[in-house]
Amino acid sequence: MFSIFTKNWWVFALRGLFALIFGVLALVWPEITLISLVTMFGVFVLLDGILDLVAGFASTSTNKRWWVMILEGLLDIGVAMLTFFWPNITAVVLLYFIAAWSVIMGIMEIIAAIQIRKEIEDEWRMILSGAISVLFGIVLFIYPGASAISMVWLIGVFAIFFGVLLILLAFRLRKLGRESQPMK
Repeated sequence: MFSIFTKNWWVFALRGLFALIFGVLALVWPEITLISLVTMFGVFVLLDGILDLVAGFASTSTNKRWWVMILEGLLDIGVAMLTFFWPNITAVVLLYFIAAWSVIMGIMEIIAAIQIRKEIEDEWRMILSGAISVLFGIVLFIYPGASAISMVWLIGVFAIFFGVLLILLAFRLRKLGRESQPMK
């Protein structure tokens, strides 16, 4: 699992960049319509899923757990397709989609961090990112009726924080990948 992460560190960096862009757009444009929020979320999750699929398929010959990234990518793409083909869903249903996605992705991040913790020192970043995702999803499940603007801000702040953690993790993985390669 460690090699799939270090080899594909750039996937984490791009996922973090997409999360940052999504978060900033949500914060600077909080009065966006529901359809716009659904579309922004769908694009974010679709790009995240595509990157996971690319990393998973690129690692089929070098890592026995390549299927985890493919599973995560398929889940992301499935959620994205729901948002694209069902754009007129109510705000509460959208929040439940985001909440469920956040909890599932958080759990997968925590599992991945635990699997590689013997090979990486800063696995706490992945665990923290996963725990925050789970917590964020739980908050959305508990308070789905909060005002739309406050939910957009909460989603924006979460996306920015999540993006920063992913970018930090990406560059740590890049460094570890270079350190583990034999000198030429």
